[in-house]
Amino acid sequence: MKRGNWRARGRDRRWRRHRSGWQRDISENTTQDHGDDRRAATPSLTTPGCSSAPDPGSSSSRTSAPAPELPGFYFDPEKNRYFRLLPGHNNCNPLTKEMLQAKEQERKRSALLAEDEGPKKKAPRSGLNSTLLLHKRHLGLLPLSSYCRLIHEVKVSGMRRHKLEVQSSDSSSPNTDNFRLIVADSACERVFTVNDVSHGGCKYGIMNFRGGRKGALSVEMCDNLYFTNRKVNSICWASVTHSDSHVLLCLVGISQTPGCVSLLPASLFSNSNPDQPGMLCSFKISTAWSCAWCLNPQADKTFSTGLSRHVIVTDAVTGRRQTYGIGSDVLAQQFALRAPVLFNGCRSGEIFSIDLRQRGRRDHSWKACRFHQDSAVTSVRILQDENYLLAADMLGKIKLWDIRVTRPVRQYEGHHNEYAYLPLHVSEPEGLLLAVGQDCYTRMWSLGDGHLLRTIPSPHPAGKDSIPNVVFSSQLGGQRGLPGLLMAVRHDLYYYPYNSNYQDGPVVKTYD
Repeated sequence: MKRGNWRARGRDRRWRRHRSGWQRDISENTTQDHGDDRRAATPSLTTPGCSSAPDPGSSSSRTSAPAPELPGFYFDPEKNRYFRLLPGHNNCNPLTKEMLQAKEQERKRSALLAEDEGPKKKAPRSGLNSTLLLHKRHLGLLPLSSYCRLIHEVKVSGMRRHKLEVQSSDSSSPNTDNFRLIVADSACERVFTVNDVSHGGCKYGIMNFRGGRKGALSVEMCDNLYFTNRKVNSICWASVTHSDSHVLLCLVGISQTPGCVSLLPASLFSNSNPDQPGMLCSFKISTAWSCAWCLNPQADKTFSTGLSRHVIVTDAVTGRRQTYGIGSDVLAQQFALRAPVLFNGCRSGEIFSIDLRQRGRRDHSWKACRFHQDSAVTSVRILQDENYLLAADMLGKIKLWDIRVTRPVRQYEGHHNEYAYLPLHVSEPEGLLLAVGQDCYTRMWSLGDGHLLRTIPSPHPAGKDSIPNVVFSSQLGGQRGLPGLLMAVRHDLYYYPYNSNYQDGPVVKTYD
C-alpha cells in the first residue's frame, strides 16, 4: 500500500513540475506581448485543434503541430497568438494580408540572397561539374554540342554578383533615375537604355561595352542623352544602312500630342557625333504596345507596330503603310528571318502570324497560323529553327510551341507574372532561356528540356518600380567580350560574370 502511494506521489510531482514550467513559459510570452495586446483586435483564441494545455506525454508535439487556419485571422508563430486581418490598411490595426505576404516574400528574398552570395553554389543538376564533363568528353561519351551546353549550365550556376559603380562628371548630381528598359544589339556591344526621370518623362542613350585584357568589363555611357516628356513603351534595334544602325522607339502620346514611332540613328548617341548622322524620321501613330523590325530581304526596311485592335506595317523609306484589323491589343511582335512573316501575341491570348506577301486580302485569311494561350501574351520569340516559337503570358506560363501542329511541346515552370509586360530572353548558342518575373526573381532554364537552372534574387526589395531588366550573352562587349549577365535594378547596374575570380570592379562613365 505504501509502495503504491509512493508511485502516485512521484507522478504528481512530475506533473506539477511540467505544469509549472508550461505556466512559466506562458507568463513570459504574455509579458513580452503586453505591448501588442493593446493593438491586437482579439485575445488568443483556443480551438479544439490547437489546445492551450500541453500533452503530458509529449511536450514536442505542441511546438511542432501547425496552428489551424481561421478565416479572418493570422497566427503568429513567434508570439503564439492569433491576430485579426482587415481588408486594406488601418491605423488602429495595420496588420493586413498584403503586408504579411510582402513580409514573407522579403524574408525569402533575403534568405535566397544570402545563399546566392555564399561560397558554394548548388549545381543545376545532380552530379554535374566541369571536371566530370571534361572527362566524359575525352572518353567520347559526350557530343560536342551537349558538352558546350552543359558547360554553360555549370558556369551559370557559379555566377556571382558585382556592382558596376556609376561615376558622373558632376559629382553633386549622382545618377538617381531608375532604369526602365535595357535592350542589347545583336552583337551585345551596345545596350540602349531608357531611364525614368523623377520630374516626369524619360531619358535615353546608349552604353558601349568592352572586354578588358585583364578580364574586366568596361562600360562607357554616351554624353548625348535625349529627354522626352512622353513615355517610351517599346524599343527595338533596326538595321537600315547596316546591322543595328538605328533604334526604333514607340512613344506614348500625352494631352494633345499624338503618339509616334521614331527611327533614330545610333550614331546620334556616340561621343563623337558626325555632321550627318543618317536617316532620322518619325511617324505619327496612336499608342503602340509593341514594335519589330524585319530583316528579311523581301520586306527590306520594314517595321511593324502593334496597336489596340490593329497592326500597322510601315516602309521606313517610302512611308507606305498596310493596316490589319485585329480583335485585340497586340502586346508582342517578332519577324521571322527566313520569310517575311510577322508573329503577334495579343491581350486575348491569341498568337497569329501575318504573311506580308499577302497584302491584298481584306479578310482574316492572311493569318497563316493561329493558336492560343490562357492569358495575355507578353512576349514571343522565334527560335533559329523557325518551326518553334516561345511565348509568355500574364499567368506566368512560358510555352514552346510547334508552329507546324500548333501545339505546345514544352513548358518552363517557375515564372511569375500577373499583369506586367515582361519579355523573354533567349540565348540559343548556350541553350538558355531567361525571364524576369513580377516577383523580381531572374530565372534561367535549359532551353532543351525546361530544367530550372538558376533563380537569382534581386539585390533590391521587390516592388513595382524595381523589376530588374537583364541582358545575357557569352560575348558581352563583342567578339572579345566577356560572358555573363547584366542586370539593371532601379538606378544600379550589376554584372554576373562567368569567371568566379572576377575582382576588378568595372566602371560606368556617364556625362551630363
